[in-house]
Amino acid sequence: MNPNWEESLNHFERMIDSGTESMRIKAVIKLSKLSNQAPEYILSQTIPILSNLIADDSSNNSSPLQGLVIHCLKCIARQGDDGRLATEIGQSGALCSILRFLPQSNASVQKICLKCIWCLVNLCNENRLIVAMNGGLEIIVNMLSSSMDGVRRYLLEILSALSLVRVVRRGLVSLGGLRFLVEAARVGNMLSRERACQAIGLLGITRRVRRMLVDLGVIDVLMELLRVGDGALKVVAGNTLGVILANIDYIDLVAQSGAIPLFAELIQGSESVGQEIAEDAFCLLAVGEANAVVIAEHLVRILREGNAESKAAAANVFWDLSGYKHTVPVIRNSGAIPLLVELLSSQSSEVRETVSGAIAQLSYSQADREALNESGAVPLLLDLLHDDSEELKDNAAEALINFFDDPLQHETISQVVDHPSFRSMQNRLGRIRGASDNQTVSSMRQMNINQAEPTRDYDAGIYRRSSFGLIEASMQTCSMTIFTSILTVVSENLRISIFEWFG
Repeated sequence: MNPNWEESLNHFERMIDSGTESMRIKAVIKLSKLSNQAPEYILSQTIPILSNLIADDSSNNSSPLQGLVIHCLKCIARQGDDGRLATEIGQSGALCSILRFLPQSNASVQKICLKCIWCLVNLCNENRLIVAMNGGLEIIVNMLSSSMDGVRRYLLEILSALSLVRVVRRGLVSLGGLRFLVEAARVGNMLSRERACQAIGLLGITRRVRRMLVDLGVIDVLMELLRVGDGALKVVAGNTLGVILANIDYIDLVAQSGAIPLFAELIQGSESVGQEIAEDAFCLLAVGEANAVVIAEHLVRILREGNAESKAAAANVFWDLSGYKHTVPVIRNSGAIPLLVELLSSQSSEVRETVSGAIAQLSYSQADREALNESGAVPLLLDLLHDDSEELKDNAAEALINFFDDPLQHETISQVVDHPSFRSMQNRLGRIRGASDNQTVSSMRQMNINQAEPTRDYDAGIYRRSSFGLIEASMQTCSMTIFTSILTVVSENLRISIFEWFG
């Protein structure tokens, strides 16, 4: 038989209002047990009653009712849809009351308090701000500094949730809490580690904090997440590692930790965001010639074995790396050129476009033109002049112009000098080069990127390629699009999975 919920609510109100301590305790225990059965609107009406009860009793740290009420609030917060009840609990003032007496409570009540706070900050973004604005960060950091073994995991996971709030990230450095954020990325459930990883990426934008994070061993932590994380976590970890790579002093350190094969896995993954992050990371890592050799080996394997998306991503990296003087011979010696030429006939338009772009860039080197010609690139490039894709025609024309300007290759393509695409590209390059005060632009890739207007956001943890295929070390010019999508992945999955870890 279903209980009469309205009558039960009235009885609960009477017990709390005029009952003895024992009667109040029994009423709260019963509400906790029935919280997973009661309608949401009934539970909602009990929240202000419980909030007032805990506020009135907050000066009595030894009261058994105190812990029972907090446990009851935790049970209620977990019910309903979309964390609405957790939001109401935060707005009722109960969360502030819990924070006030948390430091002075005994060990058993502290654990109950932390479980409740953990629940509230995981279910509601607004509760994170409430905790942060009411001294919660200082309390959590102080408790972690006291090595609270029995509740340390709760503390770390609360910290990781709070770290998504900007004011918390600012306070972490001054409070000496960075080491705990790195620890939070190392232990706990994967969703919590993902949040900590995001916060580390945001904090690591500044050079000083980046150095502090590296000194705290963050590279090893991020490498572990790249190895063991799920798809979304690998994307976040890869992005954060890319932020660390913004400092050239850490490039070899990251490479020696085994990052290159893991970024190659990201390129072969199903996440397009992950592929973009891996592409940019490879461009950073390739600053070291030894790294470039290893990267090229992985990219050649992907060109042979990968699906269309990963082949396009690999070709895009070659496109960028072919703009670095020291990597041009690396690409040629890797055996990539015959594979790139072969992929000009791919069924995928995306693959053809990125491959043709890479070949256009490579065609600025005489040795690469010879290798391209030996691999049969010229007839395929001539065919691409008749393709429907304007980008393909432009890339093909750019490469053919370089062959045409080469006395050794001139006769090979003399028959296309009157083709509209060839003429158009020749005129465009001529105008740009003529207006550059004798500073020759190496390719249309450089021209197009240089003309692009960057988007500025000083709180983004994502980097991207800047003009001329080079990497912008400041990490300040970036788009929030990628990072926003990462945050969306986390927020959509957070409530679904996180309660599998704790009761």
